[in-house]
Order: sequence, then C-alpha cells, then structure tokens
Amino acid sequence: MDQDLLAALDIGGTKIAGALVDDDGGLLVSTRRPTPARESGDDVMRAVTEVLDELRASDQWPRVAAVGIGSAGPVDGRRGTVSPVNIPGWRDHPLVDGVRATVGNMPVSLVGDGVAITAAEHWQGAARGRDNALCMVVSTGVGGGLVLDGRLHTGPTGNAGHIGHISVDLDGAPCPCGARGCVEGLASGPNIARRALEDGWRPGPDGDTSARAVAAAARAGDPVAAASFERAARALAAGIAATATLVEIEIAVIGGGVAQAGEVLFGPLRRTLAEYATLSFVRDLEVVPAGTGTDAGLVGAAAACREALGRPV
Repeated sequence: MDQDLLAALDIGGTKIAGALVDDDGGLLVSTRRPTPARESGDDVMRAVTEVLDELRASDQWPRVAAVGIGSAGPVDGRRGTVSPVNIPGWRDHPLVDGVRATVGNMPVSLVGDGVAITAAEHWQGAARGRDNALCMVVSTGVGGGLVLDGRLHTGPTGNAGHIGHISVDLDGAPCPCGARGCVEGLASGPNIARRALEDGWRPGPDGDTSARAVAAAARAGDPVAAASFERAARALAAGIAATATLVEIEIAVIGGGVAQAGEVLFGPLRRTLAEYATLSFVRDLEVVPAGTGTDAGLVGAAAACREALGRPV
C-alpha cells in the first residue's frame, strides 16, 4: 500500500485537532478534543495522544508517511519542543518525542501555527502560485509566516514571520512578550474590542463585546467602533510594510476571525498601507483575504510536512 497520506495535528489553546490529509489537501479522517489548557502538561499531552489514537484506529492509517504538527508557540523545531503562551503547562515540552512515542519511528515535523497557516495558503489558498508572500492570522492573537523564493520559510526554529510581535509603537503599552507596542497589542480581536469599550462604545442588548460585535457596529456607522478598527488596520499596515521592505513580498494574505470583518478592516488597511509602503519595490503590494477555511491549520501542518519531506507544494 502506498504511503500517500500525512497525519496532521493543529494544537492551540482551545482545541487539539487531527486529520489524515491526502495529496490534494483533502481531509479523509478528522477528529478533535478541547485543549485542557489550564491543566497539567501531562493532561494536555494525553489529549494529543487521544487524537492520534483515533487517527491510528482508521483503516487509512497504514497509508500515512509522516506527521506534521502546527502548534501555538513559541516552538523550537530543532529540539522538537513547544512553549505556547496559552498553554501554561507546556514549557519546553518535548512534543515531537511525545508524538513519536505514539506513532513509532516515522518522520515528525513541527512548525508554529502561523507558519502552518502560511503553508496552507501557499498550497491551496490565496498565496498559491506566489513566490514571495506574508500570510497572517488575526484573531485572539496575531501570527504569521513567510513564503520566500517559492518555498515556505520556517526559520531555524519554525517561528519565522511572527509579525504579531513586531513593535509598531515604540512608546506603546507593554506586551506579554516583553516588548512594547506590538502589532498584536493593537490589532488582535480582544484588543480591538478593549479599545472600543475604553473609548465609549457600548454593546447591544445581547451584551456581546467581541471584535465581531465591534465590526457589526462599525458597519452600521458607529464612529467609535470604526475608529478601533482603523487603529488596528494602521498597526497591521505598519507591520506589513516593514516586512515587505525587509524581504520584498508581493502579497499579504490575512485570515482569522478579525479578517471576517471584511471591508471594515480591509478598507482602512489598504488605505493606510499606502502611507507606509512608500518605496518603489513595495508600492504595489497586494493585501487579500485568506482563501483557506476553518481547516487551514490542519492543511497547513500537512503542507509544511510535505515541504520537510521534499515533496512539491
């Protein structure tokens, strides 16, 4: 039997998902568990093992050639360890060794979740066919990854392209990462909502204070809600322009829950980008919504694994 499938894991602070992925990016078998993020590291690893065991119970498992992991980070792909900010029980946790203990002696690759999303967009999404791209996830946090010269650029540890922690406000608020004025602190969903509330926006009768509710208010003409998205868009524009100037990307792809705001985000983002991307080689930079859907983390973990195996994406 041909080993033409890859097993993929997408590990985050709320869910641990797994799938068997074919050569077209299709999910043949999939499963998930809630992440016991506030429990011990052993409990979190136990949930990962349960996901793997369910995949291994499939009659398709003999076709699996390798396992690809996309994890919340920071990750260290060289050592096979992870230290997700939102999973306190995992600090320098030997995730790759733990996975190998379950799946046996097959190749296992590890990248950060932003790099995984980038791999998905380059393989099946809006960055397909592009040689130089930045792909971002703007949600509870802000992450990203790079495609350079037609290949996924993971960096030595699997964290390259982590745009959420570029500082765009040198006198800005302290960030949990230790820096100040990071893109994430200005443009993540919770921070968009927090700024809107601080500036006087009030939720509707349902009491929803999420970034999605702020986007709906902005769409309906609320100036305070619109200003909060304008501020987030400016931070994203500054980070994207800095990245484009450094490595000459041709397209920036943005996904995640905040990107679902549509033109409430993309309108001011494209407008303010023109103020930052001023040099001749970055003026024509495109900014587009992501093309992959809710399974992008799994598809991306498989895509990054394909590249690690030397298979074309």
